[in-house]
Amino acid sequence: MYIIPAIDILNKRVVRLREGDYEQVTEYEVTLEEMIERYQSHGTDFIHVIDLNGAKNDFSNQQYLFDVIRKTDMKVQYGGGIRSIEKVKELIDSGVHRVIVGTQAITNPNFLRDLSMELCGKDKCSDQVVVAIDVLDEVIKYSGWMESSPIKLRDYVDKCLQLGFFRFLCTDINKDGKLGGAGIELYQKLLDHSPFIKLIASGGVSSLKDIEELSKIKVEACVVGKAIYEGHISIDEIKNWNLKSLISI
Repeated sequence: MYIIPAIDILNKRVVRLREGDYEQVTEYEVTLEEMIERYQSHGTDFIHVIDLNGAKNDFSNQQYLFDVIRKTDMKVQYGGGIRSIEKVKELIDSGVHRVIVGTQAITNPNFLRDLSMELCGKDKCSDQVVVAIDVLDEVIKYSGWMESSPIKLRDYVDKCLQLGFFRFLCTDINKDGKLGGAGIELYQKLLDHSPFIKLIASGGVSSLKDIEELSKIKVEACVVGKAIYEGHISIDEIKNWNLKSLISI
């Protein structure tokens, strides 16, 4: 299992939300460019960037983010406001390592099917698309976690697998931004249901102990944000963990 540092952007500022609540925002006095440089200088080559404006249909950040991402040679996992197949293809073609799709995949019943038909004949197609599942008490949330989907969690995973998508970013909203520990129970349920999915865990990680617990249940990766900004986990610790993970493969 490896660690992916997270950078959430709201109004062009680096922030973290608590439980996805846009009214509970912590801003950090650092820019996206500075954070990318900080990770890169410490030997980290993979980051997770989320456009929180885009997640709620405000695309004022988008050009700024695309310009920054295009300038870095780091691997970027990018999400927030991806509303069309054309945008997914544009991001992949411009060098984004993985594109996260969320709201559109839930609200448009044909989106994942059409995306699969467009991309999955190409090498690494499914590997470059991550399906976001944001969960509050086993209910799937979307549109910046402001809306609820009637689709059952396990049914949605099954649908994605049938269409060729096997990598999921699962955020336990109950845990997100609280530094209270990861949602082990939720991730274990998903892996028990579909042992072969590639699961990226997100939300609540507060220490290396939490990361060790996630590693035990064999998630593919975990996203860590607030724990870094608040000094609970250092960038060097992330680098060392990821190096050990590579050695153990």
